[in-house]
Amino acid sequence: MVEKMHVDEKELDEALVRRLLVAQFLHWADLSLRRIEPAGTVNAIFRLGNEYSVRLARREGPTTPESPEFTWLPKLAPLVPLEAPVPVALGHPNSEYPWFWYIHTWVEGETVPIEEIDAIQAARDLAEFVAALQRIDPSGGPQGRGIPLAQRDGGFRYWLAQFDGDVAAVSDVWESALAAPPWSGPPVWHHGDLDMRNWLVRNKRITGVIDWDTMGVGDPACDVMVAWKLHSPAARDAFRKYLPTDDATWARARGWVVSQAVAVLAYYTPENNPVLYHEAKSWLDLVLSE
Repeated sequence: MVEKMHVDEKELDEALVRRLLVAQFLHWADLSLRRIEPAGTVNAIFRLGNEYSVRLARREGPTTPESPEFTWLPKLAPLVPLEAPVPVALGHPNSEYPWFWYIHTWVEGETVPIEEIDAIQAARDLAEFVAALQRIDPSGGPQGRGIPLAQRDGGFRYWLAQFDGDVAAVSDVWESALAAPPWSGPPVWHHGDLDMRNWLVRNKRITGVIDWDTMGVGDPACDVMVAWKLHSPAARDAFRKYLPTDDATWARARGWVVSQAVAVLAYYTPENNPVLYHEAKSWLDLVLSE
């Protein structure tokens, strides 16, 4: 039996989702329904018919109906070069499921290992996507994941205390990132979670990006860190070539990827989340090899 990723996660299956649809969206309740694997760390995704997806939090889901995705993603999606699932309906908590949940448009594509795509082309496609987001007017946008790096210091040190690795080397990278000048430009739009598991691939090329939970405006470093998530020095450097980045933002992005890698490696195991665990080890190895 596969270990749970979280000890407190809720069991989610097609039968539960079907009952939620019958109770709240009867006009969609007879459509085919299939859970999508691999499962995300935060959400479970189900394909609903040919045109929609259902997304439910596995744990600690939203307790209020307000969602930046509902307000902003329909406006942003037409302005970026990669496809995004647009929310079309909001499900409400009930006696069976305690949080708000979402129905989105379906975007074709698969999540695949980095070895199955051209990493240099992926670097270019992701750089163009991030650049397009940054060009969008940020006026009125919500604060996203791109907070000042110093605000992550407490969380980083919490996970570092549980990290079984080269604490000294990781700490050096983190301190260097903290010492870099903070973002002084206007806040910019960012996706906030450009992990490989959120890329959708068709014909060996990234064509879509999912999971916009952490979208918002702020420091672009939280998107720039995807350079290391391309898993190779050449692809990392290609990303910076296609998205020219100042040294301070690059340093903060290194801090971001180190902090995420440490948290993943301290929390997950090769048994309960092998894909993400080994990805994080690759990110960290690349940063520490520099």
